[in-house]
Amino acid sequence: MHFTLALVLYRIFFLLLTPILLLALLLRSITQQAYRQRLGERLGILPKQLQANGIVIHGASVGEIIALKPFIELLLNYYNDLPITVTSFTPTGSAQVKKLFADKVQHCYLPLDNLLSSHLFLQRLQPQAMIFMETELWPNLIAQCHRQQVKLMLINGRLSAKSMRSYQKLTYLLSPTIQRFDKILTQSQVNQDNFLTLGARPAQCTLSGNLKFDIAINKALAAKQQELASLLNEPRNIWLIASTHPGDEALALKAFNQVKQQDKTALLVIVPRHPERFEQVATLAQNAGNTVIRRSQKQSVTLATQVWVIDSLGELLAACALANVVTMGGSFSDIGGHNPLEPALFKKPIIVGPDMSNFSEILTQLHTANAIVQLSNDQPIPEALAEAVIRLLSDNNFAESLGNNAYQVVQANQGATRLTFNALQQLLQ
Repeated sequence: MHFTLALVLYRIFFLLLTPILLLALLLRSITQQAYRQRLGERLGILPKQLQANGIVIHGASVGEIIALKPFIELLLNYYNDLPITVTSFTPTGSAQVKKLFADKVQHCYLPLDNLLSSHLFLQRLQPQAMIFMETELWPNLIAQCHRQQVKLMLINGRLSAKSMRSYQKLTYLLSPTIQRFDKILTQSQVNQDNFLTLGARPAQCTLSGNLKFDIAINKALAAKQQELASLLNEPRNIWLIASTHPGDEALALKAFNQVKQQDKTALLVIVPRHPERFEQVATLAQNAGNTVIRRSQKQSVTLATQVWVIDSLGELLAACALANVVTMGGSFSDIGGHNPLEPALFKKPIIVGPDMSNFSEILTQLHTANAIVQLSNDQPIPEALAEAVIRLLSDNNFAESLGNNAYQVVQANQGATRLTFNALQQLLQ
């Protein structure tokens, strides 16, 4: 199928789909009110105070925004005469932008990818450059940027085997979309090869490494760590399960019953991925027979507390710093896992489930460095999880070795932020 026809059909389809997507956002807002707010931005109707002729960076949600932080800070320092606009697609991503940058950047949602909404978006912002991250491919918006001679970059490019299987069914639409980018910076050679397979030109592609390695402990993070630590009255073993999804908590709570038999003072810290589940997770932990405190209650965590639910935004990294063992949620189902580099920054031993497909290259490096414990489906997960946690809480040498090895992997792979920034500078010359 010719690309022009494919794009026309895509535009018609997405225009017809827009009311359904808006309805989906409204239904989602039943449990999370933020989804019904700022609906105009979803249609490309942006606040009038947003300045034009700058740089727009899109990070879909929380993880991408956090990974973009060092890069955005470089932009703010070097391009201090240009408006920097950071877009997201989720309310949690939006909250993270405001938390990290306040009024240092402009912020709005990226609109739905229909012809009118993206036209209004570009008409308001008129960017010099539009930067997308990882697998964010918006055929209509990218085509309009290209037509208006907006510089296009895809950074931290990632195409997993799972994504490839889906994308290859749409090559007639996605291959020309990929070819419209001026630069494609990829996390690894495997990812770059996948982009080339989908139609990218070798001259477009550069191997930059992964922005998610470029994390560091700053003053704000250290202060947040101290704030959380002040709520812990007694020294005790802390097991944290991070970025949990439905099903993760039930597994962890079942495993925790075995952990408590070995260590009656152990504390389980649960950090749900999505705010709309905070109440549900706290209730689940309580119904499992635990004494539960929620972070929002701002109460001291005494020895009587068995489960601490972090029902707040932007405190995961600080919570990792306090843990003895960290398990990454989203790795026990088909979610594909979450970033294990965050606990690695604090030299914490890390446990993950069978599915870490979203972080396959990072996982390979951690495995090679003997820096992670990955469970398999060879035995029931709750039992395997309990065994792994108990071992790490009781074997200090093993836990310390895992944590130090993970930290070395982080340190050895830093530098993608500077390479990405240099590529943008060259593009804007």
